[in-house]
Amino acid sequence: MTHLLVGILSLFLMLGSLASPANAARDTDSYDGNIFPIYAGNGSLVPPQSTLAEALDNNRTSVIVFYLDDSASSKAFAPVVSGIKLLWASSIDLLPLTTDEIQDNISTDPSEASHYWHGHIPQVVVIDGEGEVVLDKEGLVPIETINQAISTATGLKAPDFTITIKSFNEYSSEPSKDGYTDPR
Repeated sequence: MTHLLVGILSLFLMLGSLASPANAARDTDSYDGNIFPIYAGNGSLVPPQSTLAEALDNNRTSVIVFYLDDSASSKAFAPVVSGIKLLWASSIDLLPLTTDEIQDNISTDPSEASHYWHGHIPQVVVIDGEGEVVLDKEGLVPIETINQAISTATGLKAPDFTITIKSFNEYSSEPSKDGYTDPR
């Protein structure tokens, strides 16, 4: 009899949790989960596939994007980060890094990404394969500016197209290859 009561209680709790609406909002500093699958439609960005030290060892251009999952600015910038991945694919090492882990752990070692963080988000840092900083900007940096810095760092021609952010709804967007619109 006890097992039956536990089963019924579990069923009611499960059904009750299904009725609760999920609240996510791009324009608030609320935590909604990983911003890249929610607001950019690309959950493959986090965790990064390499580290800055590995990219530098391999003489590859790195694009570090510092962000927070509970930042309205970072949420608005997430589709741009996804667009960078779409445009430059395997030509760069894209390193989207949440600043939660580095808040009190800033490094003096230039092969550590935290060395470049200023304390503001979002922040984009483009580092060429020799370890030279080509771009270091805070805020909603236009993708054209980032593309130009990547082009300079890699020696590759910047794409002839940019990214348009197509918003499915308030919570999800998808980058496409036909022009750029501010994600806000």
